[in-house]
Amino acid sequence: MGYDPATLREKVDLKAVGQRLDELGEMRSLEALCEKTWLLKVAGSLDDALDMANAAVRLARFTGNRRDLMRPRMLRAQVMQFRGEFDAALHELNSLIEEAHTHEWHLYEAFALQHRGKVRFDQKEYAAALDDFQRALEIRRAHGAKEDQVESSLVAIAVAESFL
Repeated sequence: MGYDPATLREKVDLKAVGQRLDELGEMRSLEALCEKTWLLKVAGSLDDALDMANAAVRLARFTGNRRDLMRPRMLRAQVMQFRGEFDAALHELNSLIEEAHTHEWHLYEAFALQHRGKVRFDQKEYAAALDDFQRALEIRRAHGAKEDQVESSLVAIAVAESFL
């Protein structure tokens, strides 16, 4: 796995994605719905991914608290981005960034910033993308994010800088 340096999109083994989707089968837990959304997104099944993301958002609204909604909403925004629905994705991500910042959910804020940067990158707004990636990196470092999250911000920064 890793990231494509030209698109900042995940590189995946499609066979493994299919196998994992088969393993998840009809599971309907929030965790399973979120994982299925991500798998369908990276496999390019964007209509199914959006349906799954919407199901995850609905389930989180019924069973969880506001914090439980963060991940499904971020996944839905990523699917919108992959579908080319940049305005909708940015609207969702801006809302998530504001909510996470307000509640001091630092790592969620960084995650939303990272993904807003990817939307801006897709729109060829490289300076704005770079700003989001740098902010995400600062938050991730300050609040003990996992090394792979720090690394993804560093890669995104380097790629955005190369496009500027």
